[in-house]
Amino acid sequence: MSAGPTILHADLDAFYASVEQLLEPSLRGRPVAVGGSARGGVVLAASYEAKAHGVQGGMAGWKAAQLCPGLTFVRGHFHRYQPIADDVMQILGEVTPAVQRISIDEAFLDVSGATHLFGSPEQIGALIRHRVRTEVGLPISVGGAATKHLSKIASQVAKPDGLIVVQPGTERAFLDPLPVDLLWGVGPVTSRRLTEMGINTIGELGRTDKALMERLLGRAVGAKLHSLAHNEDPRRVTTASRARSVGAQSALGRVRATPELVRNVLSGLAERVAGRLRAKGSAGRTITVRVRFAGMRALTRSHTLAQPISATLTLTEIAETLAWRAINAGTPGPTGRTGASGSRTEITLLGISVSNLQPQQAIQMELPLPPPDPWRPGSATGAARWALDHSMDAVRQRFGRAAVGYLPTALGESAGVPDEFRELAERDL
Repeated sequence: MSAGPTILHADLDAFYASVEQLLEPSLRGRPVAVGGSARGGVVLAASYEAKAHGVQGGMAGWKAAQLCPGLTFVRGHFHRYQPIADDVMQILGEVTPAVQRISIDEAFLDVSGATHLFGSPEQIGALIRHRVRTEVGLPISVGGAATKHLSKIASQVAKPDGLIVVQPGTERAFLDPLPVDLLWGVGPVTSRRLTEMGINTIGELGRTDKALMERLLGRAVGAKLHSLAHNEDPRRVTTASRARSVGAQSALGRVRATPELVRNVLSGLAERVAGRLRAKGSAGRTITVRVRFAGMRALTRSHTLAQPISATLTLTEIAETLAWRAINAGTPGPTGRTGASGSRTEITLLGISVSNLQPQQAIQMELPLPPPDPWRPGSATGAARWALDHSMDAVRQRFGRAAVGYLPTALGESAGVPDEFRELAERDL
C-alpha cells in the first residue's frame, strides 16, 4: 500500500450520453438514451437526467420511455466516441506517464511522481477535472486513495462530476457505511445473496467471518470480497503493454444450454474475436472458453494448437467443443455425478479468449498429408477459411459490417446492440 492517496481513478460520467450532449447542445440538461426507441430496441447508455428516472443501459426502449416520458432517443455517433475518449487519456498522460487504461472511458493513475509538479492528489484531481471539462467538454469524476480498489469506489461515490480523495486513516469510516454492491466484483446475484445473509454494507461484510464468506460464495470470491471490504488490495497501477489475449463474452440471462443456442452464441463471439485478431495481423494458439452456470459457478476449458489460428470457423468449432466439455462437466447426471446431459443445464454466460498470440500476416500452405486436419491454418480447409475471412473483412471495411457475415451470427446476435458498440466495449486498450 502506498504512503498516501496517490492512486487516482478517473471515470468519465455517462460517457456515451455525455458525448451526444456535447455534439448536440440542445440535448444538454435533458434525459437522453443512446440506442433503442420508444417502440423497442435496447438502451445502450443513458444520461444522468435519464438515470434519475430509472433508465439504465441494457433496458428495453419501450420500458425506458414509460419510466421517462420526456426521454430523447439518439442513434449514437459511434465513430466519435473513441477519438474523444483518446483526447481525455492524452490529458491524463500529460499529468503522469503511469496511466492504466481499463476501458474506453476510465483509467487508473499513479501520481506519486507528479506531486512535486502539480501539488497534492486533491489538486491533481481538480486539475484533471478542469482540463477535461474545458479542453474536451465532458464531465469526469475522480477518486483518490492508497489502493486501486478504494480509488474506484471513491470515484463512484463522487459521481456525477465530483472529486473525492480518501486520506490514510479514514478508509474504514469512508467504506463501512457504503452499500456492498459498490465493491469491485459484486454483481446483482452476489448482492442478492449478501442481502439474504443480512449483509447490506461494506462494514457488515468486513465484520463477517471470512470462512463463512468462502463457504457461501466460494473460496475465491468470498476471500476476495472479504479482503476488499478491509481495503486489502496490493495491485499497483501498470502501464499499457501489448495485449496478451483477445476475448469476448456474452451474458445470456438464464437459458438452457441447447446445441443451437451454444452454436449461435459462440459463432458470434468467435467472429468478433477472430476479426480483431486479423485486424492486428495476429493469430493465437491457445483457445479458452468460459461457461458460467446459474448460481455464478463458472468453468473454463482450454486447448493449445500446434499452430496459431485466426479463422472464424476454426475458432467456432474449437470453442464449441470446449464449451460442451465444460457444460457436461458441470451438469449433474442422474446419479448426482456429472454426465453428458448439458441440454438440461442452465447457463448465464459464454466467453471465448485467444492467447499465446503470434504475428500472422500470411500462412504457409502444407502438403496434403494424412491425417487431414482442418484446424491447421496451412491445410486446404484452413487456407480456404483464412482467405474467405480476409475477403469478408475487406467487404466489411468498405460497405460496413452488415454487408456480409456468417448465418449463425446473423441469426444469433442481439439485434438491439450495434456491432460498433460491442467493439468499443471489447477494444484492446
